[in-house]
Amino acid sequence: MTRLVLVRHGETVWHAENRYAGRSDIALTDKGRAQAQRLAEWARTANLSAIWASTLSRAQLTAEPAAKATGLPLQTDARLVELDFGQGEGMTDAEMHATFPEERAAFRRDPAAHPLPGGEDPATAAERCVTALHSIADANKDGRVLVVAHNTLLRLVLCRLLGIPVGHYRTVFPYLANGTITEIGITGESVSLLSFNAPLNEFKKDRI
Repeated sequence: MTRLVLVRHGETVWHAENRYAGRSDIALTDKGRAQAQRLAEWARTANLSAIWASTLSRAQLTAEPAAKATGLPLQTDARLVELDFGQGEGMTDAEMHATFPEERAAFRRDPAAHPLPGGEDPATAAERCVTALHSIADANKDGRVLVVAHNTLLRLVLCRLLGIPVGHYRTVFPYLANGTITEIGITGESVSLLSFNAPLNEFKKDRI
């Protein structure tokens, strides 16, 4: 089994207003940088074999301290970037409701069937990330890999890997907290959910 530790990047400056951050390169807050340091402290004794991140800076900045702490190179993959939210990019839920209410309502009912206007198909995003994760797992047989990516993308991927319709990602996995751990095990085509949205302090060295 290869274990992939999936982590949402640290808090960003858009977090307080809950603005949709897809492909925009948004800076981390002081809290986000502190979350990255806590991840590095955890990574130091986590027996990692590799560290990967999305090509967006908020993911790389979250992963870089862990790479320094472990001496592992930080590798990036564009397939790990967040879903493109199209016209919803940078907006709050209220702003989307005011700007395109019908499309927003359809998205809330079924985000897979009705992506935000001009946005990426969630099923397509899930497939690109699943392909990336399988490539990473194949390159790290029986290892443990840290993968820093994004809230919506990781929830889509969990649905896809666990056989849940991707349109249910908002209800089955409503939220991934910044800097928490979701760990999956991959054995061939079989995937196990080992933990979800768990605080770092639950993962002591003796559990590895």
